Amino acid sequence: MMAIEDSGQVRYCARFSYLCLKFSLIVYSLFFWFIGALILSVGIYAEVERQKYKTLESAFLAPAIILILLGVIMFIVSFVGVLASLRDNFCLLQAFMYILGMCLIIELVGGVVALTFRNQTIEFLNDNIRRGIKNYYDDLDFKNIMDFVQEQFKCCGGEDYRDWATNQYHDCSAPGPLACGVPYTCCFRNTSDVINTMCGYKTIDQERLSVVDVIYVRGCTNAVIIWFVDNYTIMAAVLLGILLPQFLGVLLTLLYITRVEDIISEYSVTDGLLGREKSDLEFSGGGCCMCYPGEHPQGP
Repeated sequence: MMAIEDSGQVRYCARFSYLCLKFSLIVYSLFFWFIGALILSVGIYAEVERQKYKTLESAFLAPAIILILLGVIMFIVSFVGVLASLRDNFCLLQAFMYILGMCLIIELVGGVVALTFRNQTIEFLNDNIRRGIKNYYDDLDFKNIMDFVQEQFKCCGGEDYRDWATNQYHDCSAPGPLACGVPYTCCFRNTSDVINTMCGYKTIDQERLSVVDVIYVRGCTNAVIIWFVDNYTIMAAVLLGILLPQFLGVLLTLLYITRVEDIISEYSVTDGLLGREKSDLEFSGGGCCMCYPGEHPQGP
């Protein structure tokens, strides 16, 4: 009698742990599925709006494109996780786990490489910012981003304020009032509400010390890096918020796969959790999604 009670207790614990892991994985996958759908919707809407005012054929640094790509990846991967957890499909479960693991490894390796080759990474960022500055007045997305960064981080250009010479309107040989100047978002703001849009007039060809009281002379790349170093707790929280959910997904899927394998081994199910059994076991009353096998009491 004691052995029968112990066996029933073990069976109950096994069923309970299986259902807990299944429910947790479904909730996890559904949450990021909805997040992916939301990001994808916002990206599509932003891209439709961007096309209305688009004058540049390049998609360089287009936030809408980035949102669409991120949304598509999250939506597809999370859908695989939802389907795999509902159907207990080993191929989909393993694919979900490996995809999350690969994304996690790629992000970690990318971060290590970026830190190891710090100078090359900074130069790469500066080159891309110069490309954006070249099309500053044609790409409204980049213009808004650059203006925001320059105002918030009190900087100008990528490497320094002279990067604005790459723009055809700000080049010193160009005609017009913008020649040899920088946008007003590079300027120190006065106390009045009126914005002087020509405050950066004729500053590119000046020495740093002569314009240090008029415009921000440091580049935005270094300004953003310094801000992250000074606010390392925020940076750590952001990194943790990106990496921890992926690690949790890998761990949760691995535990769930292990639990399902134990159930298959225990009940000797040869055709998978959704298949038919060759013994007296059947799947009626098998619990959530007909995935946990039930059994008939044996006759005398």
